Amino acid sequence: MLVSYSLTERQVMLKDLCREIAETKIKPLSAALDEKEEFPYEIIKVLAQSDLLGIGIPEKYEGIGGGVVELCIATEELSRIDAGVATSYAANFLAAFPIILFGREKQKEKYLPDLARGKKLAAFALTEPDAGSDVTNLKTIAKKEGDFYVLNGTKHFITNGGEAEIYVVIATVDPKKGSRGQTAFIVEKGMEGFSFGKKESKLGVRSSATRELVFSDCKVPKENVLGREGMGFIIAVKTFDHSRPGVAAQSVGIAQGALELAVSYAHQRVQFGQKITSFQGIQWMLAMMATKIEAARGLVYNVANMIDKGEKNVGAASAMAKLFASEVAMEVTTDAVQIFGGYGYMKDYPVEKFMRDAKVTQIYEGTSEIQKSIIAANLIKKYGK
Repeated sequence: MLVSYSLTERQVMLKDLCREIAETKIKPLSAALDEKEEFPYEIIKVLAQSDLLGIGIPEKYEGIGGGVVELCIATEELSRIDAGVATSYAANFLAAFPIILFGREKQKEKYLPDLARGKKLAAFALTEPDAGSDVTNLKTIAKKEGDFYVLNGTKHFITNGGEAEIYVVIATVDPKKGSRGQTAFIVEKGMEGFSFGKKESKLGVRSSATRELVFSDCKVPKENVLGREGMGFIIAVKTFDHSRPGVAAQSVGIAQGALELAVSYAHQRVQFGQKITSFQGIQWMLAMMATKIEAARGLVYNVANMIDKGEKNVGAASAMAKLFASEVAMEVTTDAVQIFGGYGYMKDYPVEKFMRDAKVTQIYEGTSEIQKSIIAANLIKKYGK
């Protein structure tokens, strides 16, 4: 960081802890995990033992408290070294948020302590083959039968799919009502009728698991409904409002890692008898990369602070943070590869992985185009009078 963000002493300690884990535990394994598409089990254990899975979960439920700011700090530091590991880590909070925000006391007592301790992992399941950006077009159906809801359908591209034990699933109870007919359920791994399909092979964040979830007459107790019937779409929207700064922080971390690699390489690389950092063209590239990263970081932490302070209507600000930071990540990592030249295109150097990892930040938890639509809708609502 070249700009100060007035972090508290506790937040600085958290940042230092995450950086140490990333440098000593993640970095030595990063290339192999990416190459093998291997889920980072041992690293997740280390993160759990360090209480990092308890961030944002109230102490009442065995978490360590804190909020979105702390989650952003941790996610950024992990992503600076390996965004795949950071994805596996942060996906837990995507599923924890709806339980924290909308869960009944018994649900919080049952599920949050295991998540906080890292005893169990979690996943959030919304996306379907025909419902990517159009989340009103869900085909997974939940039919109430006595004390249960019977789920049938398929979710895909689910982060932590197959590895998680706890799933927050959005399904349609009444297709005629559109988004108002959706309901959120807590589904546990091992429930009858719940299985896993294809594991995806991805361009980037390859150490994270991305799988299909298959529901075939899966009986879920009515006690596992989050909020109330018909609130599924609202729960998903509010969850993303809280989680998108985390994706933005991941983007900042990816960009920061790529920048540091580019500066280090450029200061060693000699062409025309000079280090290439002596060339104004390279200097200006690095300067703009760093400036855009700091601009993105400032937006991310400001929005995270807004959420932690309990401000209402953070949807547009959250979308702005994700949109801008993800675009910066893609631009910075591409420029970093360019600075490396031909070597940047080779897997012998780590910078190409950062470019591959950056792309998904423009896609998951709402594409850049969806973020623009959210921002525009809020602008029109506020000023289009």
